[in-house]
Amino acid sequence: MKKWQYLTSTALLGSAILLGACGGEENNDETSTSAQTNTEQAETGSAQLTGNVVGDGSSTVAPITEALVEEYAGVQKDVRVAVGVSGTGGGFEKFINGETDFSNASRPIKDTEMEELKNAGVEYTEFELAYDGLSVVVHPENTWAKDLTVDQLKKIWIEDGSTKKWSDIDPSWPDEEIVFYSPGSDSGTYDYFDEVILDGEDIVKTATLSEDDNVLVQGVTADKNAIGYFGYAYYLENKDKLQVVTVDGVEPTNETIESGEYSPLSRPLFVYVKNSALKDNEATYDFMKFTLENAGEMAEVVGYVSLPDEKYEEALKELEGLK
Repeated sequence: MKKWQYLTSTALLGSAILLGACGGEENNDETSTSAQTNTEQAETGSAQLTGNVVGDGSSTVAPITEALVEEYAGVQKDVRVAVGVSGTGGGFEKFINGETDFSNASRPIKDTEMEELKNAGVEYTEFELAYDGLSVVVHPENTWAKDLTVDQLKKIWIEDGSTKKWSDIDPSWPDEEIVFYSPGSDSGTYDYFDEVILDGEDIVKTATLSEDDNVLVQGVTADKNAIGYFGYAYYLENKDKLQVVTVDGVEPTNETIESGEYSPLSRPLFVYVKNSALKDNEATYDFMKFTLENAGEMAEVVGYVSLPDEKYEEALKELEGLK
């Protein structure tokens, strides 16, 4: 039985995808990926559709989204799917305001967000897409913090009014100030880390926050005393220049993430879709069907972990009932 302590994220696809991210606050700048024809079109035999689908949300899911976009563009060249990257919180804001058909998230929807959707008269469905393991990383020349307990992570990252040094965690470690890199406060990854590691308390004030995971990677690789965290796929993409930290002796791998052994930093990824969009816009329904049929394969391609096949089958049955 999996030991999920908290939940997370999202991913999607389309004929065109608009992605944007920036440090500190999220950027709604979007870049379009044009649709391209594909021989798969003839193989699937699916009816050709036209229309627009709009989504927004988590940057953690962006790698899966990009991969799915390329594939879907070959199947439905006249459907345009625009996906912004405003982070999980920013994505839910747009979802609540009626600006999007679906919302990607690296955490589950909050009670306050559910209440706002209810007040807005929006009915939605949550689908699980893949597993992620939030990865804590340090500089490759860091020879001391190779394994940290959850308690040590909290002591490192929590705001307690002090100047944090490695020697504060272990007297045998360097008497050097720790440099912090964290996803921004609108990120579901930030929320998840705050929930399971910091127990809802404030993160250290000296941390550099960015919604762009590439900024975090660059920061950690540039400073021997740096520490950061982000999704598993970004670690894999940059593993040659980063050192992943084991947590309570467990390294994030496909196996430990899927089994839940990499606790408490294993997490599922989600997408939230409006029921009305599934019923009223055939392109939205087709897009989501393609997502659930292909999310597992694309998750593996970009470095995340697929769900068991039966979970995708169950999700497809649920989707069919919403049409």
